[in-house]
This record gives sequence, structure tokens and C-alpha cells, in this order.
Amino acid sequence: MSDHSAAFVPAPHQQAWDRVSPADAGFDSARLQAAVAFAQAHESPWPRSLYWPDGAYVGNREWNESGPWTEIVGPVAERGGPAGLILKGGRIVAEWGDTARTDMTFSIAKSYLSVLAGVAFDDGLIGDVDAPVGATIDDPHFSGPHNGKVTWRHLLQQSSEWQGEIFGKSDQVDHNRQIGPRADNSRKGQRRELKAPGSFYEYNDVRVNVLGYALLKVFGRPLPEVLRERIMDPIGASRDWRWQGYSTSFVEIDGQRVQSVPGGGHWGGGLFIGARDHARFGLLVARKGEWNGRQLVSRGWIERSLTPSPTLPNYGYLWWLAARPGVPAGSFSALGAGTNVIWADPEQDIVAVLRWIDGASSDGFVDRLLAARV
Repeated sequence: MSDHSAAFVPAPHQQAWDRVSPADAGFDSARLQAAVAFAQAHESPWPRSLYWPDGAYVGNREWNESGPWTEIVGPVAERGGPAGLILKGGRIVAEWGDTARTDMTFSIAKSYLSVLAGVAFDDGLIGDVDAPVGATIDDPHFSGPHNGKVTWRHLLQQSSEWQGEIFGKSDQVDHNRQIGPRADNSRKGQRRELKAPGSFYEYNDVRVNVLGYALLKVFGRPLPEVLRERIMDPIGASRDWRWQGYSTSFVEIDGQRVQSVPGGGHWGGGLFIGARDHARFGLLVARKGEWNGRQLVSRGWIERSLTPSPTLPNYGYLWWLAARPGVPAGSFSALGAGTNVIWADPEQDIVAVLRWIDGASSDGFVDRLLAARV
């Protein structure tokens, strides 16, 4: 859909969310139910406690993490079971599990940071994404011959090659990191020679946390407050979600002690949120930042966020883009370990949220969802 000015949006939280039958939404009911059953049958192998029986945190085991930066410094909460929902035209066409449950969501938080960067840009707090961050923020984290060249775009596309330590975590912890099912992280954490900022993609949670810190400095107040005021309350989200940082991530802003929040749950903390709130957020982005006639984040920012990066064609501004045959070219997703997914096809006005599916099965769900269309 190219024009969402009159598109349906769900009523605010605690009011009934309109539903539509699979047939009326353009789906084969049996095939759609098969997609839901597939998601339910392929639960994440992670323990519900998020700690393995030997006491290892799931993230440390998942990413083969050892050494000086493994300490869990943010809160961790037991996860729920498989859950999710599918929207067509903003209405619920399928729903399963506890979609209101507030759970950790890991790196989906990165995509929320992307939208907050858009709010800062729209407000004029970031004048040029290609300007060095240090030109906006007078801070030692963004100074010197290397980090002084890091731009906002580099941070948003994970190509910054920022070097240093923040909140007790070094960028080296994610050197040589790979992501996705069957990723080889045998060399993760081994220092490598850095390249010029903007020239090399690396999925690096420390550098994303640097972006969160930079946005905190730009807004001058906690990012969860900004997100609630500018995005989540206007789209009718619940009041149950929370975004928590580390015991080590408090900084002083205008004489106030404020917590910087991370782009995931790598060391605990991050965004704790329910599937229904994720669905609203995904719908907002799929509709180019518009909600019920209001432009909450500019259309131009969303379009740039979903544009392929020069260093990784299936990555935008902290959003994953369509990267394999058989999926709509304009589809995109937010992904978090565990596995948690917001998947959207703007052309068909479809949004799906998955909580705690086996990561190797997420493509299988999307394939079944697409096969259910008639």
C-alpha cells in the first residue's frame, strides 16, 4: 500500500483490537493455521530461565563469549513460551500464545534505536547523518584521529569501526563475530586490525550501545522517556514495556544521573516488551512512520532506514532487509536473539511478530505465511 492516510489502526491498549477472518484478509485459513502451528512447534531451544543448567547465560553460550567482558550487568527475566500475531491491514488475523507478556527481546531494540535516531533527525538534533558524531556531541568517545571520523550513518549501519570501551565493555568483544543459525564464532573476541570508519560491516553490540549513548546526549533525557512520549503512547502501546540499562551505564546529564540503555540483551537489560506492542511498532514503520493521520517519524527517514547499506546490502539503519529468493523485495524485519522477530511486508500491509521461535525455523514460518496468501 502506498497511501496509508486512511488506513485502519488498532484502538489503544486495553480496548478491543479489531480482528478479521483469514478469508476476508486474503489468506487460506488452513495454510495460515499451518504457519501458526509451525511457529508453535518450533520453540527456541533456550531455557526458559535464560540460564543453562551449568549457570551460563544464554548470550555467553550463544556467542561463544569468554574473557574479561562476559559479566552480566543488566537485569534478566525468565522468558515465556512461543507467542505471536499476524496483522493484515492493521487487524489481527491470527494470534497465539501470551502476546501481552513483557519479555526480553534482545536486538529488536536496535530497530527502536533507529526510529529514535529518526526522531532526533526530524527535530533537528542531528543535522546531517554523514557528519561526524563528534561535530554534534563534544565527548571523548567521538574524538581523535579514528573515532573522530565516525558518523551517525556509520553507527546506524554498523560500519563505524568505533574503537574503545563504554560501560565496561570493549568493542573487541564482538570482533570477528558472526550471527545467525550455525554461525562460526570460534574467533569471536580476538582482536583484529580496524578498518576506516564506514568501510566494513560488523555486528557489534558495544558500538550500538555507543549509538544509544550518543542519542541520550543529543536528547538530554532518558531514551525510554522519549520513546514513550513520541512513539509508543501515540500508537496506543501498553504501559507495560520497559527499557533497562546496565548497573554500569549511568551517566550525568545536566546534573542528573541518567541511565543509558543498550541495543539488546547481550549483557542483560534491554527492551522488555510484549508481542502486541511490537506489532504496533512494526505497523508504524511498515506505514512509513504514519499513524492515524499523524507523521510520528518522517517518511523520508523510514525510507532511508530501509535502504541497503554499502557494506551489507541486506541491512539498513539497524533493520534487516529482504535478502533471499521468494520473499517480497520490500519486506524487512527486526531480529533479536532467542529468536524474536518483527517481520513486515508493506506492499501487502502485513505485519507478523514471533516470540521465541527456533532461529533456524524463522524463515520457514515466513515461507508458510507467504504461501497462505490467496
